[in-house]
Amino acid sequence: MVTARITVNGKEAPISPAAPHTTVLDFLRERGLTGTKEGCAEGECGACSVLVARAGVNKPTDWVAVNACLVPVAALDGQEVVTSEGLATAGEPGMPPVLHPVQEEMAVRGGSQCGYCTPGFVCSMAAEYYRPDRCAHADPAGGTDAEHGPNGFDLHALSGNLCRCTGYRPIRDAAFAVGEPTDDDPLAQRREQSPPAPVATEYAQDDRVFLRRSTLAETLRLLRERPDAVVVAGSTDWGVEVNIRSRRADCVIAVDRLPELRELRVESDHIEIGAALTLTEIERRLDGQVPLLAQLFPQFASRLIRNSATLGGNLGTGSPIGDSPPVLLALEASVVLADADGEREVPLAEYFTGYRQSVRRPGELIRSVRVPLPLSPVAAFHKIAKRRFDDISSVAVAFALGLEDGIVRKARIGLGGVAATPIRALATEAALEGKPWSAETVEAAARVLRGEGTPMDDHRASSLYRSAMLGQSLLKLYAQTPEAVSS
Repeated sequence: MVTARITVNGKEAPISPAAPHTTVLDFLRERGLTGTKEGCAEGECGACSVLVARAGVNKPTDWVAVNACLVPVAALDGQEVVTSEGLATAGEPGMPPVLHPVQEEMAVRGGSQCGYCTPGFVCSMAAEYYRPDRCAHADPAGGTDAEHGPNGFDLHALSGNLCRCTGYRPIRDAAFAVGEPTDDDPLAQRREQSPPAPVATEYAQDDRVFLRRSTLAETLRLLRERPDAVVVAGSTDWGVEVNIRSRRADCVIAVDRLPELRELRVESDHIEIGAALTLTEIERRLDGQVPLLAQLFPQFASRLIRNSATLGGNLGTGSPIGDSPPVLLALEASVVLADADGEREVPLAEYFTGYRQSVRRPGELIRSVRVPLPLSPVAAFHKIAKRRFDDISSVAVAFALGLEDGIVRKARIGLGGVAATPIRALATEAALEGKPWSAETVEAAARVLRGEGTPMDDHRASSLYRSAMLGQSLLKLYAQTPEAVSS
């Protein structure tokens, strides 16, 4: 058995004797790297963020910020991590370290008070600092808005980082002030080299084991042998179970680096999206080719979560309030399920069978998601939540409509948060199809939409509110649909 190891700030260290469920956060802190903080232990505050070297979209390697509180350290076997301490560089003999440009801007612009959240902000900001396609605008005032700086900095990179005392203006000022990495910046140079290759992992401690195989076939055979195993990719769901509910698993199987689950192909009649691609990777590789997904991504949790979360994981949990299922239902997507005997394709509309239940059998994995082409031209995703970003949906509604000569030729509507499973609004679709795209048709269909599903009362919203938001979402879509589209 090869010793599991991780490279932290340029130095390699064994993972042992950490337990298989030990998070990257706890591993780092136990080794004195206490800049990485625990704030929430469920991926919402970003105090724990660190940088991981991953396969890049525009360069061989990207520095990606992730929540260290969620990821098992065994999942980073063979990989490279940089913490807030590792961003600074050594100074002259007898002198303190030289601050990283991001750290410098945070300091001089008053972006830190108590300092608890600062290392997490710094790591998330550094990931955006090193994003290869970030570029300054020639005109500092041109092409900018409240969420994008003249230096090309996207504030969504910080949407998963919370601060309780400084206020966000000086942090934003620091983000908008950073320049471009210099030619001699070692982390910028590192982007030109390939990331660490995936390694097979078999890490055991205390009668529990963390396993990663090299191929999908090996993984499926392992799943047949260990049907009790917990399967993880980004660990954004399982990590919460470990931290908040003290869940432990005798066997965890990681699938996040399987090459067969990390493909994205655009074919003549469909788009194939690997189940282990992170949402950030999908977003950047598709680059707006699927407008409905492009609307989903900025509203799905935070950038930190999207850097780890996968479509396979979001569908695999079977949650009725997951944000991707309504969108994929509206897109008429299907899932490709694989086991040791072969594969089968299941329409997503037939995938969910009950609360957190599906047709997926023991030993099966979601290999990919297929989105048929062509796409309907009118698409919208409406997420109703208490916060604009980084929140859980009270109601999620996805629309995909085909209009021709002012008539609704096709309507597909996916709903989340209004039933025990994500559902299609079949009655509303029928109320729209074949009818004129007019205020009268839409108002009648909105009344139908208010009655779809079985919404419940909980701490996020009442059933009456959820029903009202369903109808309102269709009215909003009509108000925002350009006349040219419906003519």
